[in-house]
Amino acid sequence: MTARLPSLNGLRAFEAAARHLSFTLAATELNVTQTAISHQIRRLEEELGIRLFVRQNRALALTPEARDYLPGVRAAFNDLRLATDRLLRKDDDKVLTVSTLASLAAKWLLPRLTDFQEQHPGIDVRITTSTNLVDFQRDNVDAAIRYGRGQWPGLRADWLMADELFPVCSPSLLRGDKPLRQPEDLRGYPLLHTSNANSDDWRLWLTAAGLPADIAKQPGITFDMIFMTIQAAIDGIGVAMGRTSYVQDDIAKGRLVVPFKIALPADAGFYLVSPEGGREAPKLAAFRQWVVAATQNKA
Repeated sequence: MTARLPSLNGLRAFEAAARHLSFTLAATELNVTQTAISHQIRRLEEELGIRLFVRQNRALALTPEARDYLPGVRAAFNDLRLATDRLLRKDDDKVLTVSTLASLAAKWLLPRLTDFQEQHPGIDVRITTSTNLVDFQRDNVDAAIRYGRGQWPGLRADWLMADELFPVCSPSLLRGDKPLRQPEDLRGYPLLHTSNANSDDWRLWLTAAGLPADIAKQPGITFDMIFMTIQAAIDGIGVAMGRTSYVQDDIAKGRLVVPFKIALPADAGFYLVSPEGGREAPKLAAFRQWVVAATQNKA
């Protein structure tokens, strides 16, 4: 005999309350009263014949049975959301959503994207920026460009390009009363830093160049995104630690110069990451072919 499904409202209340561990927050999310959440969960417990929540020191906790039940309920709601989204998004085959880092989008992807649009005018490209890993089942993203070593379980990772680390600056810093000629001359200039993922770049390069790493601690300016750091270098504010993918266009156009010949190879690179297995959408296949060619200067 097929088991009767419990109340959908009860399941929604359970999933929200279990996620927040709060009836109050669940009520706010579902736009109902806390009393309604309590009634719906009590009814669900009666239908299942299982207790789902217990109160411990004025806090809400899941019972062991509820902890086992929650992943399946959450997955079912996610499947419902995805199915509804696919049903309502009639232009799904024409909209390509790509997640990438904000700095890579600004300094590398966007200047080249016109070429893709000219080759594929029927595809509407949408760029979203984030430093977090993408959940392709939840985030409604077709592909992501991420920095790493290409080891993301269950995902396809196509190699795009590697980065080298080297100082860059405005051409104006090579002239004047204190021209920047040797690495030792860096002591006379503000160093421009990028926080978070690139915070150690200066120390690594100085060590490779045989200079004291404490030079990286001299007064400078720190930005939270690398494209801001690079723009400050273009404006002549100081010397930045460049990465190939972020500075190659500015170097080619003469906005930046490389004052020294010492470059430090990075131990990782950029990959196009996408779901593995299943039938691939033509829009994603077209973007993959284009972006791989673009990194090889073929697009």
